[in-house]
This record gives sequence, C-alpha cells and structure tokens, in this order.
Amino acid sequence: MKVITKKIDLGNGKLIEIETGKMAKQADGSVMLKVGSTMILATVCADREAKDGVDFMPLTVEYQEKFAAAGKYPGGFFKREARPTEGEILISRLVDRALRPLFPEDFHANVVVHMTLFSADMNELPDAYACFAASAALACSTVPFGGPISEVRVARIDGKLMINPFKSEIESAGIDIDLIVAATANSIVMVEGEMNEVSEADMLEAIAFAHEAIKKQLVLIKELEAECGTTEKFAYSHEKSDEDLKKAIYDACYAKCEEVAGRGVADKYVRKDSFSAIKAEFVATLTPEEAKEKSFLIGQYFHKCEKDAVRNVMLTKQIRLDGRKMDEIRPIWCEVDYLPSPHGSAVFTRGETQSLTTVTLGTSLDAQTMDGVVIEEERKFMLHYNFPPFSVGEARTPRGLGRREVGHGNLALRALEKVIPTDTPYTIRVVSDILESNGSSSMATVCAGTLALMDAGVKIKAPVSGIAMGLITDGKGSYAILSDILGDEDHLGDMDFKVCGTSKGITACQMDIKIDGLSHELLTNALNQAKAGRLHILGKLVETLAEPRADYKPQAPRVERIVIDKEYIGAVIGPGGKIIQEIQKVTGTTIQIEEKDEKGIVEIFSPNLEGINKALRWVKGIVAVPEVGEVYEATVKSIMPYGAFVEFMPGKQGLLHISEVSHARLENMDGVLKENEVIKVKLLGVDNKTGKFKLSRKVLLDKPAQ
Repeated sequence: MKVITKKIDLGNGKLIEIETGKMAKQADGSVMLKVGSTMILATVCADREAKDGVDFMPLTVEYQEKFAAAGKYPGGFFKREARPTEGEILISRLVDRALRPLFPEDFHANVVVHMTLFSADMNELPDAYACFAASAALACSTVPFGGPISEVRVARIDGKLMINPFKSEIESAGIDIDLIVAATANSIVMVEGEMNEVSEADMLEAIAFAHEAIKKQLVLIKELEAECGTTEKFAYSHEKSDEDLKKAIYDACYAKCEEVAGRGVADKYVRKDSFSAIKAEFVATLTPEEAKEKSFLIGQYFHKCEKDAVRNVMLTKQIRLDGRKMDEIRPIWCEVDYLPSPHGSAVFTRGETQSLTTVTLGTSLDAQTMDGVVIEEERKFMLHYNFPPFSVGEARTPRGLGRREVGHGNLALRALEKVIPTDTPYTIRVVSDILESNGSSSMATVCAGTLALMDAGVKIKAPVSGIAMGLITDGKGSYAILSDILGDEDHLGDMDFKVCGTSKGITACQMDIKIDGLSHELLTNALNQAKAGRLHILGKLVETLAEPRADYKPQAPRVERIVIDKEYIGAVIGPGGKIIQEIQKVTGTTIQIEEKDEKGIVEIFSPNLEGINKALRWVKGIVAVPEVGEVYEATVKSIMPYGAFVEFMPGKQGLLHISEVSHARLENMDGVLKENEVIKVKLLGVDNKTGKFKLSRKVLLDKPAQ
C-alpha cells in the first residue's frame, strides 16, 4: 500500500490534506480530503470504450452526505439515506459544471465521479471542497482530463474578502458577497452565488481573489499527479471518422447554413425546419444504403457544419439567429393579476420564453424544515421552478423533478431572497411554470417572480430582473458578447452567464464557460453589457407594476405579529392551552407563539381582517397592564350575594363589591345585574400584596338628588 499525502495551508489557519492510495483502491482514482473534522472521499471510474451511437460526454457526478458523518439519524420513517436532497443535488451540479468542459471533446466513455461526506465539521461547509477532491481523484487516475481544476468559496464579510470561511462567518450579518468559483490555472470556468446588490467591479474583484487561491491548490494537485505516476492518461479512440464525408457535407451545406443563419428569423421552429431541409437535401444525394450506414456520422458532421456557420455569421456579420443586434433584448410583455384565485400572479414573456408565476402566502406552520447533515434551517421563502415538456413542443410525459429544475429554481430563489424583508410575517412560496422556452427561462422566472411578489403585496425592497449572456469566440482573439441569449445560442456558444439584480447592484449570478482562456477584459465587458440589458428589462417590469400593492388580495390570509414580554406567554396560552384555544375558536384564527431573545413572538393568522383584529385586541388585552383610574367595559361573569365578578380586560377579572355597584344601599344582588351583562367600571386600585383589583361602578353613576 503506497499512501501519498499532500497538505496545503489556505492562509487562514485552515489546513487541507489530500490522501490517496489508502481508501477505495479499486477505483480508477480516489482521494480522501480532510479539513478540520470534515472528510470527503472522491472517486472516479471510467469505461475504456464508448457505447455505440454516443457522440457526447456521458459524465455522471454524484455528491452524497452520510448522516453518520454528523452523528445523526436520517429524518422520517425510513432510517437510511435515500434519494438526493436538494442540497446534495446543488453540490453535484456545481462539480459537474466545473468538470464537464475539461474532458476531451472526442472522449465519449462513461465516467462516474462520486463524492461522499463521511465526516462533518458542523462549522465547515463541504461544497467549497467537493470539486477540489474530485479534481484530485481525476489527477490520481489515468482517465483523460484537461485539468487540473479546483473550486473555492469567496465571501466578503465586513468589507474583507475571505476564502472558504466558516459557516458561522457565512451567517454573519456583515456578509455581502458569497460566491463559489471554479477555475483552471489560466481561466475561470464556473461561478455561482449571491450578493447584496454589489457592483460589477466588486464581483470581479472577488472572482480574481478566488482565482489566486485556486492556483495554489492546482500546484498541489499537479504534485500529487506526478507522485502517483498518472500524468500519462490512457489512450482512446471513440469517434469514427470519414473525412471525405465530412468534406462533402461542408461543401454542400456550409454556405446554405450561413444563408439561413443570416436571415434573422425569430421563430425557432422555422429556423429548425430550414436547417433540417438542408440536411435532408444532402442525404437525398446519397443512396439509401449509404445514408442508412452513415446516418450517425452525417448527424455529427452536419451539426458541426451548422455550428461553424452560425458562429461565423455572428462574428463576421454581427447577425444573430433571430436578427437582433448583439446587445438587443427580445420583445417583452408582462401582465400581473392574471389568475384570480392565487395570492399573487404574473406573466412574463420575453421572445419565445414565458413564465406564469404564482405567489402563495402562509404562516410559520408552512415553513420548510431543512434537516441536512450540515445545514439545519427553517426556510420561510421558497421558489419552485417547473419545466414541462410542452414548453419546448415535446410530446413527452413529465417524469418528476430533475436536477435542472432544482438548479434553475435555486438561482432564482437566491436572486429574489435578497429583497424579501427579514421581518415579513409570512412564509412565501413562489412557483414558476415555464409555458414556453427558448433560452433564459430561469431569468424569466426571476422577472415574473418580482412582479408576482409585488402583485401579492409583499413589500420587497426593490424589483429584481435577470438576463442571460452568451459568448462566441474564434480562438484567435475575436469574440462577440450576446445579450439575452436564445436556446440555440446557448447550445452553440461558449458561455452561459446569468446575472440578476436591482437598479443598485447584483443579487445573484451563475456562469458556465465552455472554453479555456476567458480573460478579465472579456468578463468585464460581458458584465457591463449585462448591466445595460438587465436595467432595460427592469424598466419593463416597473412599467407593468412600479411597486408592491398597498394591501394584500382579499383572498390572501392575514398575518399580524406582535412582541410581548416573556412573562406573558403563559397568560396568553392559559392553563393547558385553554385561553389560546378559546381565542382561536371564537375568532377563527390560528395563533403561534415563539420565545425568542427573551421575548414572546405572537403570530396571528386569519383568512379575514375581522378575525385577526378581534384576536389581536384579545391578546393585547391579556398582556396589557391595567391602569388605575381608567374606565373599562366589563362583562359580568358570575353574581354572588356580596357582589359580582366581572372581566374588565381579557383574562383580567375582579370583584365588583356590592357596596360599589350603586349609590343606593343594597341588601343583596337579586335583580341588580345579570350574567353576561356589559357594564362600565372604574379601576380604583390594585392591592400590592394580593394583586386583587378594586373596581367601582357607582363612581360612574350620577348621585341621586338629596
């Protein structure tokens, strides 16, 4: 057993150790990464040969957290790890998006990268180390890979940039940048994160700071690879070739593809049919036997021909597939209050991409409890993104939630969460259903979500818009930055860069790069062009609805929150919950009480305003301090020979003595008062020892004439 260990100091007191040769030795490559008490095992296994008919990279990246890592049991009835959690899916996507562009273009064998969290430090976030471990495992293998690559978290806390800060530091109120950045030694490959309305310059500074930390990790991975003796990767041949066929396709189709690309047709199905007709025309020149035999290669070569032609038209003629200028945004129309029953709704349509988004307001009982291995929280803001097959004209049955839906929804959530008031009494659920899609559906979700929240009366701090940027390069220094990219431009291009924000600054971003060598200048230009487009879209949103509605919809539930002294919590609840149950029954409300910071937080939830006001008065009455000299409306609760017990405030009863009922001398209480009768009384005093109230009715009555 040859064990190799490498260590690196991040410069902030954290020591990262990577070890290979000890665990999971039958995998093509395996590494155990350690930082503090956190231990992540990363493995990679790959087939040597590709399956027939595969012309893409069949990469699978899985990240899993073991509950035993934190000494926990999985929640629910089924006490073992089951399907991936949302957090595991998001970390898997982070690593996948960083690794995938770096595999050779002609390598099509099945590759599985698996990362497992076996030990967890509850103050260490594992997502910042997963890609480091995966890249190291690839380096220890002979699987062809264009790395190394690594990934870090960069955060700005109280004005200071930090690499891989502790979880407690991330939760600090002073944080305004939180990004995950992946990079090779020469270029940024992937960025994702959230910000508190920061400038483009601040974001670029954070990315550059992260890149310097990543470069140090890459040196360590290269040293590990050298000691493992895996610098030479295994040979492969996964693509059949027919250069004569390729030349024939380019000769027959390239100019025609350029002509279609230069027409500037907005309808994607018209363009698709036009390109398909060119391919069919070429296939018709072949014999049926030859066309059948070479159908796979024909498909490959024609796709490359189409891609090259479209990219060349964009670079040389500055013409996009739908005829727009490079920085032009597609036509936008919006509508709010489209659906009559939801608490808020909006339609956002940009070109051939459309989102119908709803907002539902709920109580704290509707909050989502996140019970993960490291992350434990109560989520009061949720955003769910749905992408049904009909949105792209596919005759396919929906197969449930996919990784794409989770990732796109998380990006939109991060963008909007920054403008949700922290003191909102509601649990808020935003649901975006994509009805049409031709690029940037996640950004349509952000825009529709902003409008739906304002339509629901949620007092967001500022409207948020989002835009997806693209890039076309020729590898020789020429490039074109595309604003508001189409689906085809995403597929054929070199970058997908989504930027969301308010008029003040960026709130969330997600960037995937498909090429090596994205310069700082190019990234700066892309961000500046994105800002102009984002503000244009924001203007369209404000034209539709400038600010949140003054009040909630009539069908929306009402929530009121009041803070009471801790000592009154028991009085509101009552013995065995008697008081709070009575309030809820009489007023038709739901009441939640939480003790926080030595105070009682009382939330009153009602389907109507009348019920909530009644319950609010009741609770305020219970916690109110009776004032001597004040006059109160009191309800007679019971009558005794010596007087009557009256409730003059909710939960506050006192004896109205027979001598204080009337100016006349009463021998008994017969026929004087009735139970449930409402009378006015004055509080004359409170006994300091017993706390009993001294009440009088007669002081409020006119004295009879002598």
